Amino acid sequence: MAGCVRELGTTLQRLMEARRLAADLVVQFTQAANATNLAVMADSDEGAATYARESQQKTEAVQKEVDALRPILVDLGYSNESRLLDQFATQFTQLRSLDRSILELAIESTNLKAQRLSFRDAQEAATAFGDAIESAASKAPAPDAWHAKALSAGAVAALRQIQVLQAPHIAEADDEAMTRMEAQMKASADEARSALMALTGLVPSARSQIAAASAALDRFIDLNAQITELSRRNSNVRSLALSLGQRRKLTAACEDSLRALRDTLEKREFTATR
Repeated sequence: MAGCVRELGTTLQRLMEARRLAADLVVQFTQAANATNLAVMADSDEGAATYARESQQKTEAVQKEVDALRPILVDLGYSNESRLLDQFATQFTQLRSLDRSILELAIESTNLKAQRLSFRDAQEAATAFGDAIESAASKAPAPDAWHAKALSAGAVAALRQIQVLQAPHIAEADDEAMTRMEAQMKASADEARSALMALTGLVPSARSQIAAASAALDRFIDLNAQITELSRRNSNVRSLALSLGQRRKLTAACEDSLRALRDTLEKREFTATR
């Protein structure tokens, strides 16, 4: 009788611990999944890195609890619960592998970096080019004044056209579409360069302004090349696509297995194994 009572007490303790671990697994897994989502949606490199670290920590906590729960279920002889835990473990392994790829892409943040270059550095270079070439055009002699203004306006418009294309290029996922936009960018850059060269011959007295405009144009074109290169790597776009596609399905499957495990343990009665 005393032996049965002790065994019952041990069984109850193990069942309670199994229930606690199963419930905590649901919480830890949800937190890990949310941290990965936040890393993907972060609007800065620092934010993505912070959430990625949190996701990794929570993921390790989930794995530790899986390792702690498995022998308890085996000792209790709970074959159905063991099967559900193994099912989750298999799904979780697949999810961890996918998450590593997603988090690496999110931390790389090439689309965000391209966006910052476009909104800040490229904008400054375009403004400097516009100011310099308009200043050069203003020095044109009266007979050539309108021609000089037209060349200046055309050059500025060409640069603005490149700026207009940068945002859709950064957001674009299709390589062929990006190639078409880059061809338009090159044509606009050539147009701006030709206008500047024509203005050089038209207003020889504006040598310093022409030099400033040429330097600003070179900087803008170099920045645009950096923007398109970063944009083509598409790390943010790719991480979001993986997160909304394959990862969403794997996460749902893991959640279903964990809920089934938790609910099955909750229905277990307090009985001795003998």
